[in-house]
Amino acid sequence: MTIDESTVVAKRAEWRPSTAKRRELTRELEELIAALDRRVPRVEEAGEAAIARDAAALRAKAFTRLAELTTNRADGRESDSGDPT
Repeated sequence: MTIDESTVVAKRAEWRPSTAKRRELTRELEELIAALDRRVPRVEEAGEAAIARDAAALRAKAFTRLAELTTNRADGRESDSGDPT
């Protein structure tokens, strides 16, 4: 059975972490974003452009997920139906 990306995205949208798990995820995402922000590109290194692009994409995804968690908290969503992945 093959699972496409849209199925994973839809399932993730249905999953609501518990309050404790949401706090932990929020803290970890904030730490990840801070670490990526501290990273200094080394332009003299081979492959650095690709690494910088990947880091920027990861930061954007982490920021989006952090916003989702914050929105869910503001909406009062507290249910925990389990991780679908």
